[in-house]
Amino acid sequence: MPITMYEIAVPSFTKHLEALDAILDKAVAYCEAKKIEPETLLTERLYPDMYTFKKQVQSACDFAKLSVSRLAALTPPVHDDSEKTFADLKTRIAETLAVLQQANPGAMEEAADREVTIKAGPRELKFTGREYLLHFALPNFYFHCATAYGILRHNGLEIGKRDFMRRMPPA
Repeated sequence: MPITMYEIAVPSFTKHLEALDAILDKAVAYCEAKKIEPETLLTERLYPDMYTFKKQVQSACDFAKLSVSRLAALTPPVHDDSEKTFADLKTRIAETLAVLQQANPGAMEEAADREVTIKAGPRELKFTGREYLLHFALPNFYFHCATAYGILRHNGLEIGKRDFMRRMPPA
């Protein structure tokens, strides 16, 4: 039996958002233990022209919620990117996970061959639903999750691959 769009997207987004949520808890504890202002980590970036940690988390959430919403015909929550704290980011992750729980597997599968058009800056990109998920949404999601992880690791947070690759719960 072939793997479905839902099986590709929702469990993977869920797993990595839950891992990101757990890493935020470790970042809060790290800031408290080391007497670091949380704003320091929230605004840190790997390179001057890259997004901040906060924006990496926001972007990971956006790719998860928007891609699943587009494919499952859901209306995603609108976020204004005003999060200022780790707690705010945890709320954003929770709201994104709630969207993922609403996804209908059948609706997502029906979107596999449907045209998906998105705006990327001044450009308009067209994909089939399958191409969009596999070659645009998932790679962007993983990029932002991995970069958020890298920013915290670079700043001394003791996290490892197991924190990023959390084990999937049994089905």
